[in-house]
Amino acid sequence: MVRKLLLALVALVIAAFAGLMLTKTLPYYTFEKGIHFLTTKSDETNDSPVFRLGFYVHITTSLLVLVAGLLQFMPVLARRGPGLHRQLGKFYVVGILALAAPSGLILAYFANGGLAAQVGFTLQCLVWWLCTWKAYRAARQRQWSLHVDWMLRSFAVTLAALALRGESYVMYYVFETKPIETYLTVTWLSWVGNLILMEILLEVGLGRYFLQEFMPDLRRKLVA
Repeated sequence: MVRKLLLALVALVIAAFAGLMLTKTLPYYTFEKGIHFLTTKSDETNDSPVFRLGFYVHITTSLLVLVAGLLQFMPVLARRGPGLHRQLGKFYVVGILALAAPSGLILAYFANGGLAAQVGFTLQCLVWWLCTWKAYRAARQRQWSLHVDWMLRSFAVTLAALALRGESYVMYYVFETKPIETYLTVTWLSWVGNLILMEILLEVGLGRYFLQEFMPDLRRKLVA
């Protein structure tokens, strides 16, 4: 019961963050160059069609896969509609493999902060892509335990956007770190820290918990 309440609380936090992200994303669809995050980029970068394409694909698909990923880990929805679970899973996988991670690589190339930030964001996208691919391959091979574990790792990287903003706030306002120190730290900590935390949670049984929640109804229907 306590575990379910904690997971429900986490889900509410993620959902609230997704709503916040939506409000911050919508202004960009005016396609103006001089707003919010885009003001940190040079005119040359803002005029690059490659950067513009990568930016708009990434902010759109990252938000969508965040929501799809959250819904994937809600057993109540999965039990009521295993077909929905499967379709959301396909959307999540395709969204990351074909759109969100590749467009993230484009943004990594144009990242502020020099080589350390570029390498950090590049590795994040590559690990994100790999974890998602391994989750998909495990599902295709009906290795459900591995599928759940790799999906949780993939979602941990998906949540790097949430961690990055939360950690930035704490570092800057609580520990009073300099902006560049904050930025370069959270570039790495946001996804590496999430993965480390997820590995700890997997060790204490989070993957087994979701497997037990999903399998009674899903295994029989998804392997059919």
